[in-house]
Amino acid sequence: MKQNISLILLISLILPSVALAQGISVNYTDGTTKLTGYFVKAKNRGMNKAPGVVVLHQWMGLTAHEKKSAVKLAALGYNALAADVYGAGELPKDTKDAGEKAGYYKTNYQVYQSRIKAAIAELIKQGADPSRIAVIGYCFGGTGAIEAARAGMPVKGVVSFHGGLGKAETRPNTPIKTKVLVLHGADDPFESETEIKKFQQEMREGKADWQMVYFANAVHAFTQVEAGNDNSKGAAYNEAAARRSWEYMKLFLSEIFVK
Repeated sequence: MKQNISLILLISLILPSVALAQGISVNYTDGTTKLTGYFVKAKNRGMNKAPGVVVLHQWMGLTAHEKKSAVKLAALGYNALAADVYGAGELPKDTKDAGEKAGYYKTNYQVYQSRIKAAIAELIKQGADPSRIAVIGYCFGGTGAIEAARAGMPVKGVVSFHGGLGKAETRPNTPIKTKVLVLHGADDPFESETEIKKFQQEMREGKADWQMVYFANAVHAFTQVEAGNDNSKGAAYNEAAARRSWEYMKLFLSEIFVK
């Protein structure tokens, strides 16, 4: 009898983690570019269409970090797609290659925006409620989330985790209709005060509904364990900032998705 109880307890502990790990690779396109994302279906939504969240990757491309975020979002009741921006088989070889790839999309922002639109279309194709979509992103992907807002995409909100906030001086400030949440390391050396002030002015001129939250002792990439814990390198994991920023995002999503 004790053995049976122990077995039941073991299964009850294992099954949720197995369920959370279930996701599928999905192939989609942006024009002639082949893309491969990772989709996780919302848990416990019954017959109702669940809201959808696109997760945009950091400069090294689609990795376990973004896939894990998609799994966690699905556990919260959202259809989630960890999107591919670079293209199938185009993961950077190293940080130099990553910098070049990310730099291309930041300069050619229309192409970046097109990749995000393709991800949104795929997410809806997978069953997400088209009237309740959000875009979140990390670092380079955080820049993409802001680009979704700048492009006026039909999304309820965007969330930037330690993302780049700047844009070319030649680009005018335009109305920002979607809600914006920026989660920022207070000690991030890659975002100057000048760039931050220009971004905030962009939000004001665009009459956006925006929030910007700073996290103490946090630098760039504070959500990524792979970044290590040496703040002097400018990019490092910060457990408190990662945990708190996720909670801020959860509150934001629950607010924007209320029907």
